[in-house]
Amino acid sequence: MNGLPRIGFLGMGWIGRSRMEAVARSGAARVAAIVDADPSRAREAAALCPGATCGPETALLLEGDLDGVVIATPSALHAEQCHTFLGRGIAVFCQKPLGRTAKETASIVAEARRRDRLLATDFCYRRVAGMDGVRDLALSGALGRVVLVDAVFHNAYGPDKPWFRDPALSGGGCLMDLGIHLLDLAAWILDFPTAVRVTSRLHARGERLRGRRDHVEDQALVEIDLASGAVIRLACSWNLPAGRDAVISLSVYGTEGGAALRNREGSFYDLVVERYRGTSREPLATPCTDWQDRAIVDWVLQLGRSSGFDPEAERLTTVAELLDLAYEADGIDGGIELRAAGSRT
Repeated sequence: MNGLPRIGFLGMGWIGRSRMEAVARSGAARVAAIVDADPSRAREAAALCPGATCGPETALLLEGDLDGVVIATPSALHAEQCHTFLGRGIAVFCQKPLGRTAKETASIVAEARRRDRLLATDFCYRRVAGMDGVRDLALSGALGRVVLVDAVFHNAYGPDKPWFRDPALSGGGCLMDLGIHLLDLAAWILDFPTAVRVTSRLHARGERLRGRRDHVEDQALVEIDLASGAVIRLACSWNLPAGRDAVISLSVYGTEGGAALRNREGSFYDLVVERYRGTSREPLATPCTDWQDRAIVDWVLQLGRSSGFDPEAERLTTVAELLDLAYEADGIDGGIELRAAGSRT
């Protein structure tokens, strides 16, 4: 690749606009093309990136000799759009979920592997300052034997776009929207461990869904038993009267200590990471304000070095499979028991 990577952006909602601005600030790539179904939003964004072309048609991104595309569109569009760009030899950075199901996700990963193109999803919580330290503590044995990862993500507001509440378009509710971040984070911290049982309880407006997929859940409780004996426990919700904007935490407890990510004063963005020793705590890093930008900037920097397939993308299918199991387990008393290799008994 000669010079800076040329990047196109598809979708200029708040998150697409935010990621575009992060790439422009980084100076690690050139924002070359911007597409949004609303032409005025595309023009407003392009005004921040001199030289960028803009318009409402996706074809614009296929005509611009791009090295990579950032996709920030509704979830139902991700699979087709990823296949389109990867098939043209263009690397992809996609908002979560990469696919609405494990099957969709696996097909995208397989296409990236076949085309030998870089693929990543915006799991930005891994980039919170101090999370590398939590992972190192868990994997090195410094916390003793890990027995529990306890994750919580309650959003007092919920989504503001109707498609989030349509299961055909979103693939799921708060678990797909919020829980996926902490499920990925927990799996990454433990180096993607083997699950042996998955149980879940999903509710919509206070009513248990029990496997129904005609509504999306606004409350979810999932437990994943691991082959190591540890448990991942995840609770998440929309529109919960939590007395604050959000409750976000992920705590790793071992026989010799613990470590945790948590938000401060109900903030979605002000996050701290600490190590626990008995009843005392100590910071693992100075809180950062740019953690949401780091995943996309890292992708751009990696793209500048090589556009080839990164095997780390295979992990995206692992997380998607756990989500599929969580949705299915809601309708099965006692949950789903798995063999050591991850298949059902």
